[in-house]
Amino acid sequence: MTLVQLKHFVVLADLGSYVQASATLFLTQPALTRSIQALEDELGGPLFDRIGRRIGLTPFGHEVLSRARRLVADAEALKQTGKGLHAGLIGSLRIGLSSGPGALLSTPLMLHMAQHHPRLHLQISRGNTAVLIDELREQHLDALVVDARSVRPGADLAVSDVFELAAGFLVRPEHPLLQRGQPVGIDEALAYPVASTPLSDEVARILTGRYGPQSNPDDMVTLRSDETQSLVEVARSSDAIVLTIDAAAPGLVPLPMSPPLAATARFGLVTLAQRQEAPALRILREQLPRWVTGYGATAVA
Repeated sequence: MTLVQLKHFVVLADLGSYVQASATLFLTQPALTRSIQALEDELGGPLFDRIGRRIGLTPFGHEVLSRARRLVADAEALKQTGKGLHAGLIGSLRIGLSSGPGALLSTPLMLHMAQHHPRLHLQISRGNTAVLIDELREQHLDALVVDARSVRPGADLAVSDVFELAAGFLVRPEHPLLQRGQPVGIDEALAYPVASTPLSDEVARILTGRYGPQSNPDDMVTLRSDETQSLVEVARSSDAIVLTIDAAAPGLVPLPMSPPLAATARFGLVTLAQRQEAPALRILREQLPRWVTGYGATAVA
């Protein structure tokens, strides 16, 4: 038997007329008759009593009908679930966010899902880029938004949707170094605690190329954490200098440096190259450009 035959049976039982059931199912009457007869043959008994032009369910037909309804309803529910999954409306989405992206994107992502996709299960994991990449490779996460410069190239990784945001040394407006009204040398800056998340090798090369070996993050950074928001809060409440994304540090202002740092952070969406993407990931792909450009980001070709 087939689900199509069961559906034909349910519709015919509900309407009690081959004429009406054929019209509803967009079938000819002979085609509907053949479908019901084939079902009866397979089930081993008549489903309808035929008295002239009237039909009614046999006792056996009554027994079969309740089960047929459940099967047809379950099949329709499964169909709708499949459509919902592929549309990204239901199911789950597991996203890893490193420190900077986590500070900027966690709230917009959760808010968007709560408002527009309330049946979708969202899981956000925060952490170090290397740890998150391991989780992605183990397929515990569907995608990451991380510092693209920290992602070591690999044939199994695909990096897309890359954006750059302004970054630099940031301090509270009342910081003593700002009171001088002129750019600050690296030696003067290093007289104060420097806070940062773990930095990529590329950023380390930029810093040492601009300010010398004393700006190597291994030596320069005295307060290191994966939580950008905690570092920013420390800089708001003390004379610590935080090296981070401008947009992630409301209440802080750039510290003018000599020479200027003129640096950017680079975010990218990372997925497994050989794995079919979670259907709901399209939501993040659609919304990510809007969220990051709202922070002043520019797309990287």
